[in-house]
Amino acid sequence: MARLLLGPGRQVTVCDPSLAMMQVGQQRAQAERIEWLAGEAEHLPLADASVDLLTVSFGLRNATHLERALAEALRVLKPGGTFVCLEFSTPAFWLAPLYNLYSFLVIPRLGAAIAREPMAYQYLVESIRRFPPQQGFADMMRAAGFAEVHWENLSFGIACLHFGTRAHES
Repeated sequence: MARLLLGPGRQVTVCDPSLAMMQVGQQRAQAERIEWLAGEAEHLPLADASVDLLTVSFGLRNATHLERALAEALRVLKPGGTFVCLEFSTPAFWLAPLYNLYSFLVIPRLGAAIAREPMAYQYLVESIRRFPPQQGFADMMRAAGFAEVHWENLSFGIACLHFGTRAHES
């Protein structure tokens, strides 16, 4: 994601609590204009109102305190700045039964067969189920103070892009 966000005049910063994950990212990105910071969603190591765009991809569901993570995202955004969260979500009603079977029966077995880590993949399924559905997360974003909150389902709701902005101060 960081590499895709690079462009003329842009500073991209990656923040992750896992140093090992960031080392892999640094090796893959091979981009000099990316800054790497260790930090958690609930305690971002960034100044108030210092960021134009804050994105999270398939990680916010791992935050211990989701409300605190949203408050931090809002804190570091500049007025008019945008928050975008890509996360697994609640599939369309007609797809949910099949997706649930796939999630609970296939994903852990694939994890066991390919990565030899069935418990990690069981955790993945459980963390997806704990994350609020689209409307619930949008309500949390509004409660945190985000404006212009909306979402866009991907793959019939299996994943979802959530958007919000920090309002301009009047």
